[in-house]
Amino acid sequence: MNQSDFVVILFYKFVDVADPAALVALHKAKTAELGVKGRMLVAEEGINGTFEGTREAIDAYSAFLRSDPRFADMPIKESVGTGVAFSKTKIKVRPEVVTLGAGRFDVKNETAPEVSVEELQNMYENKEDFVVLDLRNDFEIESGKFENTIDPKLGHFRDLPKKLAEMQDLKNKKVVTVCTGGIRCEKATCLLKREGFTDVYQLKDGIHTYMKEYPGQHFKGTLFVFDDRMTTDVAEIQEKEVIGSCAFCGIKTEQYCSDDSVRPSRKLICCGPCFQKEGAHLRQSVTVQ
Repeated sequence: MNQSDFVVILFYKFVDVADPAALVALHKAKTAELGVKGRMLVAEEGINGTFEGTREAIDAYSAFLRSDPRFADMPIKESVGTGVAFSKTKIKVRPEVVTLGAGRFDVKNETAPEVSVEELQNMYENKEDFVVLDLRNDFEIESGKFENTIDPKLGHFRDLPKKLAEMQDLKNKKVVTVCTGGIRCEKATCLLKREGFTDVYQLKDGIHTYMKEYPGQHFKGTLFVFDDRMTTDVAEIQEKEVIGSCAFCGIKTEQYCSDDSVRPSRKLICCGPCFQKEGAHLRQSVTVQ
């Protein structure tokens, strides 16, 4: 079987889940039956998952997901897999499906208005006055980002509340928040609106969807993903611009490694020669070239 026969899906939805443990048990059984691997978090506020499998298995699992009325209209994003994006399956109950630590939000009613990828593209083409607030972790942004991006330097998404004091100058600007698939923006913009941001929006369905529709345009570089692929271009890019730089020598690269000299371990962009040179405290996250 070729790598191209595998598909990775990404999905989430904020919706009331009365019995998270029961849903976990149901999806553990189904993924085991289909041979699908990956992870999903389930909370009373909803679900958040990413899985890999063959086309046949992923189609069957997606149909199973959407057979639940709560998830029937849930977008499911796809990218090309490798067959080894996940080594195992983890499906767990958590207090939040994405951890912000700022209390419970009525996401459906409190979240910011959406900007579609087509609308964002037009905003760039028309040279509108706006900024992109990237809500991903700082190391994710290093390998790919939109033009006009503001990086709040988040070590973790849960750092956002304490970073708000540094973003007061954005309260009256037009701000479009972005993240990989959309989930972090849905919750974060609830907080931003509560804190007085007056002209804030979120990119509908995230960076992943923009890259699929407009490859190689106003998002430069590649997309970091939390599986063993580490990065994906989502769609084929004719003239790709590499913006990542090796943390040691500065050469342009998109290869990540794990730095075990600190705890918890952190992700770094690192070229092949520096990976070999720096040695003991670096661990190969993917094949470093």
